[in-house]
Amino acid sequence: MKMKIYQIIIACLFLGSQASFAQNARFTTQGVIEYEKKINMYALIKDQVKKNADRSYYAQAFEDYQKKNPQFKVLKSTLKFSKDQTLFTPIEEDVVGNGFFDFASSDQNNIISTNAAAGTSVAQKKVFEQTYLLKDSTRKINWKITNEMRNIAGYDCRRANALIMDSIYVVAFYTEEIPVSGGPETFSGLPGMILGVALPYEHITWFATSVLDQPVTDDKLKAPIKGKPVDTKQLTTILKAATKDWGEWGQDALKAFLL
Repeated sequence: MKMKIYQIIIACLFLGSQASFAQNARFTTQGVIEYEKKINMYALIKDQVKKNADRSYYAQAFEDYQKKNPQFKVLKSTLKFSKDQTLFTPIEEDVVGNGFFDFASSDQNNIISTNAAAGTSVAQKKVFEQTYLLKDSTRKINWKITNEMRNIAGYDCRRANALIMDSIYVVAFYTEEIPVSGGPETFSGLPGMILGVALPYEHITWFATSVLDQPVTDDKLKAPIKGKPVDTKQLTTILKAATKDWGEWGQDALKAFLL
């Protein structure tokens, strides 16, 4: 009997401590996230070499590239967020072009404002020499949440997987400690902020390097306004027409600009 009473007391103390923790838990609803985008250039180029008929020429160009360039190209960006709104902005850097192997996917061309509550987004997209202003609903992603966990920038994150654009496999890590449905680029739709994204077969990752918990005023979340107005369907038609004769390069560019 004494043992049973003792067990009840321990259980009550445990539940009390859990409730106290929940009451005192700090959830970040406003702030600035810094992301680092990494592109495995060697892997991207190898894929192109395999797809091209003139492999010897491309192989020699790849060998020359390796002598002058690191394996990974690194780009930085920020995501400002407040409640249901986010603004993703690339950080401009003096990055030397990749010359012969200058892939659309190895750049950052988008400024993206999203409103999770309304399910809408406004994206300013630089496509070669043209700038488009894409206004549409947010991308609908059929996420499959797993039990795998990972710590990113000090936050415990859960893994989710998805397939977008029919062929691009996505691995994302989100945290419920930031209860905002957002993420880098157009990745969103999970019950918390996405702090990590990997496109394994595209050889690209985005991972948060820091999260600053601070107030973000509405003027810091203003959507971009420059560019030729289009929706997703219109932009897809324009890009398909422009890249139809580019072969594999065209397909890669199409995916990168519509990602």
